[in-house]
Amino acid sequence: MIGAGFMGPGIAQVFATRGHSVQIYNRSVERLATVHDRVRANLTQMSGYGLIDAAEIGAIVERIGTTTNLAEACAGAEFVIESIAESLELKQDVFAELDRLCPPDVCLCTNTSVISIGAIGAKTKHPERVMGMHFYQPPFLVPLVEVVRSEATDQRLMDRVFQLLQDAGKMPIYVRKDVPGFVANRMQHALWREAFALIDEGVCDAETVDLAIANSFGIRLPVLGPVANADLIGLDLTLAIHNYVLPHLNASGKPSSTLRKHVEAGELGFKTGSGFLEWNEESIAEKRRRLTVHLMEILGKKKQSDLPKA
Repeated sequence: MIGAGFMGPGIAQVFATRGHSVQIYNRSVERLATVHDRVRANLTQMSGYGLIDAAEIGAIVERIGTTTNLAEACAGAEFVIESIAESLELKQDVFAELDRLCPPDVCLCTNTSVISIGAIGAKTKHPERVMGMHFYQPPFLVPLVEVVRSEATDQRLMDRVFQLLQDAGKMPIYVRKDVPGFVANRMQHALWREAFALIDEGVCDAETVDLAIANSFGIRLPVLGPVANADLIGLDLTLAIHNYVLPHLNASGKPSSTLRKHVEAGELGFKTGSGFLEWNEESIAEKRRRLTVHLMEILGKKKQSDLPKA
């Protein structure tokens, strides 16, 4: 695991929980020093929802090693997952070094959420083993992982990664074209573009956008995705609706003017206490708590439903 920042320890936790030994590399000793405590805190919370046996926490944490030596991290690895800053140049340099350090049969994966996989692997001698393995935050709770190919990626290696993720209890999907944003983020940010456009145009305020989604189609999405929903209401009706409404939806290739104004004013959301909405320490903590509880309750119910019936 390359990177011990926002995502790295959580991804390492996914595999350590399923019995794999994981090495986390980071240049910062201080950042590495927090890894075990962060993973232990996650696992302790999960045990309260029946998602893991509390007696296993110590063994899981012990499977995660840390190092500031990249060669040491890669020694004996079958899979390498990079999760550093979203900078193409940084990622290219890291993958060129990984390509040099790792035998040709080692899968080199990037957790990038939007950057071209082909571009990331462009400086390697073996681009066929470079692919996307895109987790969502928090990676130990959100099931989806996008397995993304470039034009050069070997399908057999993609299949190995796909099987690894299935065995780790994740829900992998194949992304067969290396397009910016892949699958889920393209849909997510298309929604965000329209949401921000409604605010830009004064149709409603920011709080109303979130209320509208959370109390209408958002509550149905886990069961009724957009494709199934179109089939449910009828594709003839879907076509009629699209003929009328699509010309009125936002299609700008530029970010929202309101979004830009907030950023220019230093109003960055949780980071600063103000963004589209106002935040303080208590409201931030409560929003994070509600999200975590929501995800854990969903996974807990799924785990119970998957148990064999008596």
